[in-house]
Amino acid sequence: MSDGNRFASVVLVDRRGWVLLQERDEHPAIDPEKWGFCGGHLEPGEDYEPGAYRELEEETGIVMPPGSLAAYGDFTVFHRHTATHDPFRLYVAGVDLTDADVECHEGRQIVFVDPATVPDLDLTASALLALPGLLASDAYRDLAP
Repeated sequence: MSDGNRFASVVLVDRRGWVLLQERDEHPAIDPEKWGFCGGHLEPGEDYEPGAYRELEEETGIVMPPGSLAAYGDFTVFHRHTATHDPFRLYVAGVDLTDADVECHEGRQIVFVDPATVPDLDLTASALLALPGLLASDAYRDLAP
């Protein structure tokens, strides 16, 4: 599988236990107008972890200290538009940030979302695959108050 099909994704958890998600707009080829993770394609030869930090900063302006993102899990998502099964690694971290600290450089909005509302959101394929498990996990409980 080529480097162009690998993704790194990030979920930040605020002091309320809310999760940072992106509402995509109509422009992306992958899951337009759905709610998903911050993150994206890895550069050729780029490892998952540096890609996660880079993508988070590019999309939100948030610069996380090295070592502050923890790998939650590896997943494979089917993308209909390319008919490919693409691997992604999801990273998580607890933060003392609010929506005011988040810049939206991609999509319609990037905001902290109440996890109780997640089942009502139209999620991207990758978020549908990984977010419910994350919210039910010890990893999430360790980050949430």
